[in-house]
Amino acid sequence: MNKDINAFLEYLKIERNDSENTIISYKEELEKYASFLEQKKINFLKITKEEIRDYLKYLDGLKYKNRSIAKNLSALRSFYRYLVGEGKLEKNIFASIKNPKLEKRLPNFVSEIDMETILDFPNIKTYQKTIYTNRDLLILEMLYDTGCRVSELASIKLKDIDENERKIRILGKGAKERIVFYGEYTKDTLEEYLKERDILLDGKTSEYLFVAKNSLKITPRRIAQILDAILELVAIKNNVTPHTIRHTFATHLLNNGADLRSVQELLGHSSLSTTQIYTHVSNEQLRKVYLSAHQDTRK
Repeated sequence: MNKDINAFLEYLKIERNDSENTIISYKEELEKYASFLEQKKINFLKITKEEIRDYLKYLDGLKYKNRSIAKNLSALRSFYRYLVGEGKLEKNIFASIKNPKLEKRLPNFVSEIDMETILDFPNIKTYQKTIYTNRDLLILEMLYDTGCRVSELASIKLKDIDENERKIRILGKGAKERIVFYGEYTKDTLEEYLKERDILLDGKTSEYLFVAKNSLKITPRRIAQILDAILELVAIKNNVTPHTIRHTFATHLLNNGADLRSVQELLGHSSLSTTQIYTHVSNEQLRKVYLSAHQDTRK
């Protein structure tokens, strides 16, 4: 089974051009499954629906939440679809296995005031500017201006950027391309960063926009670390991740009058239903504004 898992992960990387994070996630989910099969001495090519139900009970016994179980099933559906495509199975048994009912969670996002505070970090008195300041500011501005996933941001190449039109070609999930845009502040920071980028490269060359010390391409993990350090600097203690800023991008657009279809295109969602979660956020914000502003004075 391990040989087939490795071949599947290679397929995700080469054929589907999935992100490094996606491939790592699939690997972790498949390893959980393989461990269970090994314990129960089950052949993965001959597994039955009854044995799959036992597997789901096993995950439930490990206190996996429904969302984690659904994530695991998604990886298994893709793996078995791949096995069918390779001629190792006639049908995908996991295609008929339904996900457990998911609790609806509203995406976390940052208020406009807090977002301004985060982006203003270079002007904090205790902050010491370095050769990385414009790079780090550009990372945050691009996350907020474009709504990119952190893996997409790390993969932006110089050739993907059209500075005249202020737009960037993004290669998203499943190798789907889309165009995102950036504003005046990001334009200025980009110009400053590009002047300094050769210094960071120290004589080396890289096709990627964002580079790091001793690296020709910054990693999503490093971007998360940069954000964490800035959050500590500006004393924002909320759980803010690069993906939170993606949620913030979508929420602020809708709160300021953008239509759902446009936000869907900018986020790169294949389905409008995925984007609709942000309407719940906007409606909740509207409700809070109403309750705080409307005082019913009737006795």
